[in-house]
Amino acid sequence: MFSGFKDFVMRGNVIDLAVALVLGLAFAGVVTSFVADVLTPLLGLLGVPDFSEIATTLPSGATINWGLFLNALIAFLIVALVIYFFVVVPMNRLKGPAALETKTCTECASEIALAARRCPMCTQPQHTA
Repeated sequence: MFSGFKDFVMRGNVIDLAVALVLGLAFAGVVTSFVADVLTPLLGLLGVPDFSEIATTLPSGATINWGLFLNALIAFLIVALVIYFFVVVPMNRLKGPAALETKTCTECASEIALAARRCPMCTQPQHTA
C-alpha cells in the first residue's frame, strides 16, 4: 500500500523540487529584505512617494486600498529588476555564448538536431559539417 507512495517520494525529481522550494523561499527572503530594507528607503530619498494612504470608501462602508496595491506593484517591479540585474545577467555572463544545438533543414526548413544526417520531417539527406 505504501510502497507506491515511498517510490513516489524517493524519486529524484521530488527531492530536487523540495530542495529547490526551500532554497527559493530562503532566496525570496533575502531579495525581499534587500528591497524593503535597502532599496525602498533609497527610493524615499529620491522622492518616490508612499501610496499606502490612498483609499476609496464605498457607500456600503467597504474600503478599496488603491495605495497598497500601488506599493505592492512598485515592490514587484523592484524585485523583478533586482532579480534580473543581480541574478539573470550575471548567470548569463557566466554561461557564455550558447552552443548551437540545432540546424535548419535545407529542404523543409524545420529545426533538426545538429548531428542529424537526415531530416525527420521530410527525410532528405543533410550535409554534416
